[in-house]
Amino acid sequence: MDHQPLDRILQLPCWSGSVDPTPLLGGITNKNYLVADRGHKFVVRLGQDIPIHGVMRFNELAASRAAFAAGVSPEVVYAEPGALVLRYIEGRALSPELVRDPEILSDAVDLIKRCHEQVPRHLRGPALVFWVFQVIRGYATELQACASPHVEALPQLIERAERLEREVGPVSIVFGHNDLLAANFIDDGNRLWLIDWDYAGFNSPLFDLGGLVSNSALDADQAEVVLERYFGKVDLGLQRRFAAMKCASLLRETMWSMVSEVYSKIQFDYAAYTSDYLARFGRAYDEFAAVDELAGSTR
Repeated sequence: MDHQPLDRILQLPCWSGSVDPTPLLGGITNKNYLVADRGHKFVVRLGQDIPIHGVMRFNELAASRAAFAAGVSPEVVYAEPGALVLRYIEGRALSPELVRDPEILSDAVDLIKRCHEQVPRHLRGPALVFWVFQVIRGYATELQACASPHVEALPQLIERAERLEREVGPVSIVFGHNDLLAANFIDDGNRLWLIDWDYAGFNSPLFDLGGLVSNSALDADQAEVVLERYFGKVDLGLQRRFAAMKCASLLRETMWSMVSEVYSKIQFDYAAYTSDYLARFGRAYDEFAAVDELAGSTR
């Protein structure tokens, strides 16, 4: 076992005495540990800035504090450069299968909307913008520079991203979580919580909703439920913009993984993750393009 992270945790001044950190499995951006102290449990997240992914720890800390104040995320107990200590939520991390449960899905959409509306009211200091198409352009530049094995695929991916950006069109702005993998929802038996604010920033609400749908592989009927729950009234234009953003969410996750294949030191099969998301993006984009062609043929 790597004792350097453990030594770092033991030296944090927030503990009442000796503690015994336990690694938490599943993180693919940070190293996370569970610590018991004073009869309570805490999660310690260790990680420096990751400029290549747009992860800036000052932003994560500010978003985490604001999300707690808004009642959507656990309390920040202590923070210092490279380390964040959060109160542990007893519960289960959701899986894509659990997200598809109708009751849980409704609760997830309500929580996302609360995040969008309430978190910025508590946010203090500078904040980032997360525009997925700019992220994709940055990833493409980096993949070119590091001679990634995926370089040959980039021209088509960027061409498709540019089309999707045009289709999304003008957007309203909210404060987004921007990383809505199923496991970032915690169910404590009474309610849902959102965790992990690495990628938080102002964005279109369609990106979080698209991430919820794409990362948990919701079907068309479930996607319609998500839109109606969030917006109430849904028209064809909104459906079209949402479909484009859902594709963009899948492409961003794909290219995030491509970059992580090269740079991440976390033990995780990024190559398999890339392959999975690239295939999912391809299917979603083909479906998106087919609908557009059909609409064009009926004009």
